[in-house]
Amino acid sequence: MAKPLVAVVGRPNVGKSTFFNKMAGRRIAIVEDTPGVTRDRVYADCEWLSHKFTLIDTGSIDPHSDDPLLKQMKRQAEIAIETCDVILFFVDGKQGLTADDETVADMLRRSGKPVLLVVNKIDNIKLMNEVYDFYQLGIGDPIGISSVNLLNMGDLLDEVVKLFPADSTEDEEDKAVSIAVVGKPNVGKSSLVNRILGEERVMVSDIAGTTRDAIDTRFKDGDDEYIIIDTAGIRRKRAIEYQSLERFSVVRSFAAIDRCDVALLLIDAKEGVSEQDAKIAGYIDEAGKPAVIVINKWDAVEKETGTLEKNTKEVREKLKFMEYAPVVYISALTGQRVNRILSMVRSVYEQASRRITTGLLNDILQDAQNALQPPATSGRRLRIYYATQQSTNPPTFVFFINDKDLMHFSYERYLENRFRQAFGFEGTPIRFLLREKGGEEQ
Repeated sequence: MAKPLVAVVGRPNVGKSTFFNKMAGRRIAIVEDTPGVTRDRVYADCEWLSHKFTLIDTGSIDPHSDDPLLKQMKRQAEIAIETCDVILFFVDGKQGLTADDETVADMLRRSGKPVLLVVNKIDNIKLMNEVYDFYQLGIGDPIGISSVNLLNMGDLLDEVVKLFPADSTEDEEDKAVSIAVVGKPNVGKSSLVNRILGEERVMVSDIAGTTRDAIDTRFKDGDDEYIIIDTAGIRRKRAIEYQSLERFSVVRSFAAIDRCDVALLLIDAKEGVSEQDAKIAGYIDEAGKPAVIVINKWDAVEKETGTLEKNTKEVREKLKFMEYAPVVYISALTGQRVNRILSMVRSVYEQASRRITTGLLNDILQDAQNALQPPATSGRRLRIYYATQQSTNPPTFVFFINDKDLMHFSYERYLENRFRQAFGFEGTPIRFLLREKGGEEQ
């Protein structure tokens, strides 16, 4: 199911960004900032007690300001409130209760969303008495924390995950393969979803941006179960207004890639592979997701002898880092070749889930080294003692070697190609980890 959104809101200078930066940069909640949408780190994917969620840092709410920038920041915060599942309402424990806090509290009550009142800047136990003044807001029990000193952060996160929707926790026994349909706006994502489902399940329009959220639909194809996720179109960062609802729709789209089993990258056949298509493909690859490249609107392309081969060559050249992904040409409008997609999804998912026995893996590794000797630098040669498969989805292999610095990128690529020749792995990226004997992975 969809990853919950947690919005951090409050008036200026209450420590929202400090809290966000601590969450994004420390291991209290895991994580890494999600690339691809903004330069100012508006959100971070986090985890606490096995609960995954997306944290959104919003602009300050200054209820009475006429400054155009502050008005935009207020609107951006309002949109975050509209789209989130839980609100963290930050106030300043050192400054105490203000009239602006009361105004913001009234706005949050009207939202109808679960709200946790967070009294920040409680830097030591002596300041805990300051927390009780905020009961006057009538918005629940205040929780005193210090973002700077990490005081009571764990207690706060315990309360956050209690408020997540019941359907936000994924069923570990769920055998359905989840498919994220992603791409730029107006490439036919919703049309394809409807065609696969055989019904008008999601709204379709020529107006870019019709889909505003990641929509999950469960269905069966024979004995196989799937969850298909229709996502909002992902435009270039500079084309997205800072205060727009689209900003948060894109958050959901990237989150759909993170939680899917297979990504369908839709590309408009009339436009070809754009820079933005390549960026979305790069995110899929970095996330380690198996993928199928779907060229839609193929019916609208004028064809002559060799058109398909020429187009495929251009796709491969512009998406060289994703050579492993199969390409299929379809028309969501007419249904042309759409029936091939699910079998391709199932195939690449099975490839990403493959486990290779250590014995067979090392036989192939030895054959590869015999065919092309590992490189030498300054009289020292790379020695690969053995390899083992660490995990699947994506297939991840650990190489035990004598010196990480001797593993050249070109030889690593050579080994990847040999593994693909031997084991397949069509549609999925492969990860190599290097470990010096007695050392750490890299």
